[in-house]
Amino acid sequence: MKSIVAVDKKWGIGKRNGLLFSLPLDMRFFKEKTLNKVVVMGSNTLKSFPNGKPLKDRINIVLFPDGEKRDDCIVVGSMEELKQELLKYDTNDVFIIGGAMFYKTMLSYCSEIFVTKVDADGEAEVFYENLDNRPDFICIYESEETETNGYKIRFTIYKNLDVKKF
Repeated sequence: MKSIVAVDKKWGIGKRNGLLFSLPLDMRFFKEKTLNKVVVMGSNTLKSFPNGKPLKDRINIVLFPDGEKRDDCIVVGSMEELKQELLKYDTNDVFIIGGAMFYKTMLSYCSEIFVTKVDADGEAEVFYENLDNRPDFICIYESEETETNGYKIRFTIYKNLDVKKF
């Protein structure tokens, strides 16, 4: 299992249930990584998408603890249901895509984290855990700095040295 996220200088990821920045290069990177894969998210992340619709050309699995039913994605009501659902897929094809609480819950189970680092302060309300402060994570790749929509960004990959079994 992997996780994919864009963070600001303070590891902020969102405010008012939305993204901090409009980053076309990061959106393209996200699409390339997750296309035809399994994306797993909390219900607020799904609701933050345009018209609250799942991402196209991906298997969307959404944790809805309140038991909401939908026909356009796979809905699970608990972590146990999620565990059973994820057994159906190759873990290398599974991406955790948010939100903040779900990222935190699933972080220890992810072998790799794709982090797009934005050299800006997005005045975030919710944050991703700072992997640079975690001894069980190491940065194994960092791209050259590039610019998108007026923001300087770097693509990085962190490896989890102590992956927990989900």
